[in-house]
Amino acid sequence: MSAIRVLPDHLVNQIAAGEVVERPASAVKELLENSVDAGATDIAVSLLQGGVKLLKITDNGAGIAKDELALALTRHATSKIASLEELERVASLGFRGEALASVASVSRLALSSRRAGEGQGWRVEAEGGAVSPAEPAAHPQGTSVEARDLYFNTPARRKFLKTEATEFAHCEEAFKRVALSRPDIAFALHHNDRPVWRLPRAAEKPEARIAALLGEDFAAAAVAVDEHAAGLRLWGLVARPAYSRGARDAQYFYVNGRFVRDKLLAHAIREAYRDILHLERHPAFVLFLEMDPAGVDVNVHPTKIEVRFRESQAIHRFVFHALNKSLARTLRPAGEAPAVASPVSAPAMERAPSQPYPRQETMPLGVAQRSGLYQTLFGRLAKPDAEPAVAEEAEPEVPPLGFALGQLHGIYILAQNAEGLVVVDMHAAHERVVYEQLKTAFDRRELASQPLLIPVSFPADRLEVAAAEEHADALRQLGLEIAALSPVTLAVRAVPAMLKDGDVVTLAREMLKELRTVGGSQLLEAKRNELLATMACHGSVRARRQLALPEMNALLRDMEATERAGQCNHGRPSWFRMSLEELDRMFMRGQ
Repeated sequence: MSAIRVLPDHLVNQIAAGEVVERPASAVKELLENSVDAGATDIAVSLLQGGVKLLKITDNGAGIAKDELALALTRHATSKIASLEELERVASLGFRGEALASVASVSRLALSSRRAGEGQGWRVEAEGGAVSPAEPAAHPQGTSVEARDLYFNTPARRKFLKTEATEFAHCEEAFKRVALSRPDIAFALHHNDRPVWRLPRAAEKPEARIAALLGEDFAAAAVAVDEHAAGLRLWGLVARPAYSRGARDAQYFYVNGRFVRDKLLAHAIREAYRDILHLERHPAFVLFLEMDPAGVDVNVHPTKIEVRFRESQAIHRFVFHALNKSLARTLRPAGEAPAVASPVSAPAMERAPSQPYPRQETMPLGVAQRSGLYQTLFGRLAKPDAEPAVAEEAEPEVPPLGFALGQLHGIYILAQNAEGLVVVDMHAAHERVVYEQLKTAFDRRELASQPLLIPVSFPADRLEVAAAEEHADALRQLGLEIAALSPVTLAVRAVPAMLKDGDVVTLAREMLKELRTVGGSQLLEAKRNELLATMACHGSVRARRQLALPEMNALLRDMEATERAGQCNHGRPSWFRMSLEELDRMFMRGQ
C-alpha cells in the first residue's frame, strides 16, 4: 500500500474542477456570477467552438487590484465571506473561491483587470498550475477572463464533451439563466464572432427581459405573480396551462437571485398546476423568491444549484398558495395578451361603433328552446326559458365571455363579446364549474346529498361490493350512499345534489374504483381533488346535448365567476377567442 501524502495544489484544483467545471457552460455560469457579484452593469461573453477553444467574459465591475490578481487564482481565495456567520447569511452568488482556480487548472487562462480610479490595468496568465507575475495591460475599468483550450491538459475529460452545437447550447442556457435574474445589467453573447444576444438594461421592466429571452408567446400566455407573507416575496411570471411544454425547458426559479433546482419548490409548483395541467405536460415559469439569506443554506453542492430551506414546509405552503392564487384569478385564455389598445383593420373600425350585441329573442339560429337541461344539471336557472332583460335605451354591458349565439354540433357554444367570437367547449367548461363548486362545498362540509326516490341498482363484482361496504363513510362525505342488495348487486340511494341528474351508475362505479385505489377516509383529504374531478366529469353536461340560449348564457356567467375556468380538470383549454381583426384577415377584408 502506498504511503499517505498530500496532493499537489494543481492536482487538487483539477479534482475540484471536475465538480465545478463539468463543461464549458459550467465555467460560463461561474464567471458570469463573479461579474455580477463585482457590481458590473455591462457584461459580454465571447465563445469559440462552443466555449472549448475560447471562453472570454468581460465586465465593467469593481475590478481586482494588482496584488490580488494571482491570489484570485488560488483555491478558496474569496472576497465574499470571511467567517462562518457570513457563510450562513451569504447573499452573493459566489463565495467558495473555487471558480477561477478550477478554470485555470484546466485551461490556458489570462486574467486582466483595472480598478476604478487606477490609471493602469494589470494582467496575469496561468497554465499548468504556474501563475505569471502581474504585467501592465491596457484595460478599461473592470475585469476580463480568457480561458483557451479548455481541458487541454485533461484529455479524458475532453473526450466526454459533446458536439460544438451541444456545448454552445448549454453555454447559452447558462447565459440566459443569469441574464434573466438581472434585468438591471446589460448582457451580450457572441459565438464564433457572431452576435447571438444583445440585451439592454431593463431594470424598470423585468418582464421585457423575460419576453426577450423566452419569447413573446410566453409573455402573452403568462400571469403575473407578486405575493408577500412573513418576510417572503414571490414574484415573476407563470404561464397558463395551455402553454405547457413537453419538457422542463422553460422553468426558471431563483432564490435571492440564484438559479436553483429544488425538489421542494418543484413539488409546490406541480401541486399548484395539478388539476389544470394536461397529462404529462410541464409548466413554464420565471419566478423569484426573496427571503432572509439566513433561512436558506446555499452551501450544499459545489455548483451552488441546490439549496436547503430551514423552514421547508412554510416555504412549500407559501409558493403553492401564491401560485394557486395567481393561476385562479384570470379568465383570459392561454396565448392571449393582456387587454391593451391595439390597431384593428379598417372594416372592423367602421362597423364597431354601430354594431349591436345580440338580443336573444330575435336570433334566428334554430337552437332548440327546450327547457331545463342546464338547470337540472346545475340548478342555476329559475326560469330556463326566460330571455335576459335588455334595456331598450342602451346596449347591455358586455361581459368577458359575451352572449351566446348558438351551438355547433352540440359540442361548442358560440358567443360574441366586445372583441370578437368566443368558442366554448361546453363539457370542458361545465366540468370546471362543477369541479370548483364541489371543492368549495366539500371544504365547507356543505356537500349536500340528494336521496333518490327510486334507488338505482346495478350489477357489481365482489370487489365493488366490498369497497362499498368498506368505504361507506368516505362515500357519505362525497354525498354518495351505496348499499349492497346482494353479493353481486349494488344500489345507489343518494348522490350529491348538484349531480343528481348525471350518470348515476357510472359515477358510482368510478368512485368505488378510485376509493379502492387510494384508500378510505384517511386518504380522502389528500386525494380529494382527484375524486371530486372524477365526480365533476361524470356529472357535467355531455356533448351532443342541446342547450337553450339562456342556459348557454348561464354557463358563460358561471365560467366568469369560477376560478381556473380557462381549463377543464384535465388541463385542456375550455375556450378561446378570435378577434374581429383575426376574422378580417381570414376573409381578406380591407386588403
